[in-house]
Amino acid sequence: MKKPPSPESFLPLKPHWFHILLSLADQEQHGYGIMQEVLERTDGKVRLWPATLYGTLKRLMGEELIEESDERPSPELDDVRRRYYRLTRFGRRVLAAESERLEDLVRVIRSKRRAAEAES
Repeated sequence: MKKPPSPESFLPLKPHWFHILLSLADQEQHGYGIMQEVLERTDGKVRLWPATLYGTLKRLMGEELIEESDERPSPELDDVRRRYYRLTRFGRRVLAAESERLEDLVRVIRSKRRAAEAES
């Protein structure tokens, strides 16, 4: 029997993987909603083009980090062509592990910066 992967086996996450998982951390979303949230959250610095986004969504589903949701918003707010995505439990664990890795990295950077400023 194949051993399931650990969250750490996915680290470091590719930046676009991280942004997609982060977009799904607090709500289910469709692809265009994910693109818009990433663009807004990064002040336009990260843009997910459709081919990148939908290819990555397919890959994230294959890795069981996200899944397609059966739940839909009310019909007046929905478009039947949209697919909605959500994080899996494992996807949440991977996102948490990457967030912790990035927090550790920021701590090291700040520590180095303080040490350099103290020397000047």
